[in-house]
Amino acid sequence: MPLTSPMVPLFDTHVHLDFLPDLPTALARADAAGVGRFVVPGVSLIQCRRLPALAAESAAILIAPGLHPLHADEWGESFAAELEHLLEHPHAVAVGEVGLDRNSRSPAVNQERLLRRLIGLARNLGKPLLIHQRRAIGRVLEILRQERADGVGGILHAFSGSLESARQAIDLGFALGIGGVVTHPQSRRLPELVRQLPADWLVLETDAPDLPPHPHRGSDNRPEYLPLIAARVAELRHWSRDDTARITSGNAARILGLAAD
Repeated sequence: MPLTSPMVPLFDTHVHLDFLPDLPTALARADAAGVGRFVVPGVSLIQCRRLPALAAESAAILIAPGLHPLHADEWGESFAAELEHLLEHPHAVAVGEVGLDRNSRSPAVNQERLLRRLIGLARNLGKPLLIHQRRAIGRVLEILRQERADGVGGILHAFSGSLESARQAIDLGFALGIGGVVTHPQSRRLPELVRQLPADWLVLETDAPDLPPHPHRGSDNRPEYLPLIAARVAELRHWSRDDTARITSGNAARILGLAAD
């Protein structure tokens, strides 16, 4: 399937540009494919410190400083103060990537404590959240409700849950990040969700260099592949390519508090 460029730029709401080997080339290829904005989430303490320099590379690069649950044990009061400062950066649009990961060796109690703390920080700063969850969607939704995360909303990254959990997330003000899994030939549940969910709560993401779309499984993902995900969503929703770009990019801008392109 060709990577045709829609007139309305696509918005990659979750991409690890700083993990790619050749950033200038990756940005140039993404631009040629019609991808106009990127959100780069925080993962670790060291990586978060590099996000302002990354944002200086292009006006299209937005950042979401935070701490991935795989790195929950790095949390401390000194980093808390540093993180708040990072979130004051003019390109900082969200607190992320935060959440729960049942595959992590970090104890669940530490992950949950960190998630609650970061929800509180997001609420204090009035910034949305980028939520990571692996095998923990029910508990994540429970904590989001308890901590009143509906006051800021955000995006559930790489969503692959049930229709009921999707509806609960939307009720809390969270859009659903649709990535490469929707393009996989054996994928059944996610395509059906994309067909059924309200149009104004769908956003697109690559998660590059992870989770490559079909037919690139087995190789590193790239932000230039976002049109493949957009094309599959367009097919499922019976939208044009430009409608898909306009709707999903508009949704991302609304959720992140940005002016639409």
